[in-house]
Amino acid sequence: MTEHPPFASLPDYLPAGRLIEPDPDFLGEGRSPSPVLWISDEPPADAFELWERLRDDHPDTGLFPLLLDSSGDRPWQVGELNPHSPTEIDAIDVEKLLRDWWDDSEPWQGLAAASAPEWDPDEANAESVDIMLDVNALRVGLVPAANGPDALTAVGWDGPCNHASTPEISAVLRSWSDRFGARIARVGFDTLSLTVANPPSTPEHARAVAAEHHAFCPDNINQGEHDFDAYADHLQNLTVWHFWWD
Repeated sequence: MTEHPPFASLPDYLPAGRLIEPDPDFLGEGRSPSPVLWISDEPPADAFELWERLRDDHPDTGLFPLLLDSSGDRPWQVGELNPHSPTEIDAIDVEKLLRDWWDDSEPWQGLAAASAPEWDPDEANAESVDIMLDVNALRVGLVPAANGPDALTAVGWDGPCNHASTPEISAVLRSWSDRFGARIARVGFDTLSLTVANPPSTPEHARAVAAEHHAFCPDNINQGEHDFDAYADHLQNLTVWHFWWD
């Protein structure tokens, strides 16, 4: 069977853009750079419509679209990327990972229960992105990957590097996708926004999810505007989750 380059199926309706290879300094010795990302040269005027069309075409192209916050050249344009195979995500035990990250006086209570699947995650993703996020300030990227969490690992996004590896972050995102209908909305240098179709709706469930957030991204609480209790209250019925790593 003939092997096709991962970007051989770039759609012909894309705006001006280019392929990005990782900077060799980010790859480590013995690894050769090859393209891991197509990115638009500028934020498209019709970013939401383009992103939605690319998402619909993903089953045919194999290229997963991401909305990329790129006010400067980092990390995308300069190749500050450290790609890994999404197969590395498969071996990660999410419950153990979050338990190991948990740093609190209270004992770890385990993973939060899944929410009832009341809303379609992809429909909720599109609605929240359209309404709540300023997509016109974002570039559009394409990554050869099966889904959003895998795309972060495949492209080598390294925003949380002071806290976790990207395959570990992707493993948690896969789990949140299954349990809460979470989908990636936008990715920045060290920031990540998710849309959530089925967020926690009770105080008890919100506290369990907040504990996972605290383990996943301690800066959200340790350097945020809420203490843990207030953060948990804030999570009830919240359909967009934001994270940032210092």
